[in-house]
Amino acid sequence: MNPELFLADLEAKPAALATLAAHLSGAPFADLPGGITRVVFLGMGSSRYAAGVAAGRLRATGIDAYAEYGSAATSFPPSPGTLVVPISATGGSRETLDALARYRGKSSFVAAVTNNQDSKVTEGADAVLPMLAGEERGGVSCRTFQHTLALLLALENHLTGSHRSVAPLVWQAAEATADLLDRREEWLPLALDLLDGPDGVYTIAPAERLSSAEQSALMFREGPRRAADACESGDWSHVDVYLTKTLDYRALLFPGSAYDAQAMDWVGQRGSTVLSVGAEVEGAAAAIRYAHDDVPDVALLTETLVAELVAAHWWSLQS
Repeated sequence: MNPELFLADLEAKPAALATLAAHLSGAPFADLPGGITRVVFLGMGSSRYAAGVAAGRLRATGIDAYAEYGSAATSFPPSPGTLVVPISATGGSRETLDALARYRGKSSFVAAVTNNQDSKVTEGADAVLPMLAGEERGGVSCRTFQHTLALLLALENHLTGSHRSVAPLVWQAAEATADLLDRREEWLPLALDLLDGPDGVYTIAPAERLSSAEQSALMFREGPRRAADACESGDWSHVDVYLTKTLDYRALLFPGSAYDAQAMDWVGQRGSTVLSVGAEVEGAAAAIRYAHDDVPDVALLTETLVAELVAAHWWSLQS
């Protein structure tokens, strides 16, 4: 793992997204069968974060969908009509491979999502869905996380029969990502100052974009090795609110929940610090805006870049 190469990986996001958008303009799911009634995602870490959001979206359309830890001892048995989607950027996640072994060669259809098409996760798979994120030389899943989300949005459209192409959305995400990168000197110093406290960083997002909070917290832990934890916006008032009474609480908020104001009321009473990403929020110390941030799916694909760039800076100071 290398902080300078991690930053270079982040700076390469717009170009990588352009490659993915071109791929999604074609027929990336042509090998998938019809008649799918259940989807089981398998993954760990960032892969599971993305899968959790995708599963929730599919359930909202009436499709049984679940995001399983690869390390779970049990899950749904193989069955016709079940699509199993193991997700592994490297293609070698041990836990995901162990879970996949329950389905290989059985009645379920296996479609592997990976950035390494010659890896173990593709062995015996009925289809392979490439992330096309390029090599992440910094050793941190950043582009692969973003590309996984985009692929799973496209998979959702395929399974639900939607005629809406995800390619234009990915182009918008590329523009939004480039905007944040190009203007980082305007917003990054303030973000570094507001989030730099003695008690870690806390990330908050609505259930529909919970992966943004989870991935952001992971970036603070994985690179600069800072304490960080994620919470769902509504659940925050039931589980994380207590920390504001005793800690120098610093939070990165991804707004859009009906319960943002409830959390911000407590933040105001306790004098905690919140930095909002993508929208102005009453009571927040500041807000970071970017192109197309009023489009929820663009936010889903883009907003973690704020935490990634903060983490890259803190990490570089330690090297």
